Formats: sequence, structure tokens, C-alpha cells
Amino acid sequence: MDAVSVGLVTVGEQAETGVVDALPPFDEIFAAHYLPALRLAVLLVGDQPTAEDLVADAYVRVFVKWRRGGVDNVGAYLRRAVVNAVKNTWRHRTLGRRVDRLVSRSVVEPDPLALETIVVERDELLTALHALPPGQRQCVVLRYYEDLTEAQTAALLGIAVGTVKSQTAKGLARLASIMEER
Repeated sequence: MDAVSVGLVTVGEQAETGVVDALPPFDEIFAAHYLPALRLAVLLVGDQPTAEDLVADAYVRVFVKWRRGGVDNVGAYLRRAVVNAVKNTWRHRTLGRRVDRLVSRSVVEPDPLALETIVVERDELLTALHALPPGQRQCVVLRYYEDLTEAQTAALLGIAVGTVKSQTAKGLARLASIMEER
């Protein structure tokens, strides 16, 4: 039986390493989760090249555990790996704030005037978002972009639910203030 290529590992190699052949090909997992992970990372760090590096590092962690059959929910595991990578990056250095190379979420090509309005509004919001302190930004992004509950956000960040509530409230108030100034 020929081995089917699955990213860095073949199905034949998976069988030799004891991994169940029922696992979906990793390239399918990658395709399904890459853009959401990249968008999350870009929103958290404000820099697409850095975000791409962080997502790549997160995928390495996911792949190693997935290959052993240790990942039940790839999306949640990858999200956690991305958030941890961002937190580690913030611990080691200050990040530059570049918003001009963000990933567009639009699939349909709108008319040029609507596109200009969308881009201007997105850039203003992203500029305001990146003016927030990292803790407030994390809470706002995870709560409203990732649509996580307060408890899920607290668990993901390793903080108390009350801290999520206060950081989110302060972040939203600061965003409103910044947007009013513009």
C-alpha cells in the first residue's frame, strides 16, 4: 500500500509511529484553521509578518501533539498556542504597530467607494485597538472578535473572570474615547 503524503508525515509513517490512520490529513487541518489563527494573531500583535511567524510556531506545536493523537479540538488548541506565542513575544520585546498590511476579511469584491470606506474605518478601528494596553486588547479581541465567553477568555489568558470583565470594560471605554476623538 502506498503512503499518502500528509504535510511532513505520511500516512504510512503515522502507522509506523502508532498514530491512528483515522486522523484527517494535516494539510486539511492547516487549510481549515490558518486564516482564523492568522487574523487572531494580527489583531493581537498588529504586525502581519510577526503574526505569520507566531502562527507558524503555533502550528509546529499543534502538529507535534496532533501527530501523537493528542489534540481533540485543533481550533481551540491552535488558538491557545497563538495567544501563548503572542504573550511570550510581548514578554521579550516591544512590538511595532503596523496596520497597513492587515489581512482583509472580505471575500466579495465591493465597489471602490465602499471598499475605501471599509478600509478607512478598519484602519481607524485597528489603530485605536492597538492604542490599548496589551491586557485590554487581548480581552477585547478574544471577547468580541473570537466571540469567547468571559470564562473562556479568562481560562485562555490564565486570569480571573473579574479581570476579564474589568479589562474588557476599560478597553471598550478607551476604544469609544479614541474613536470619538477621530
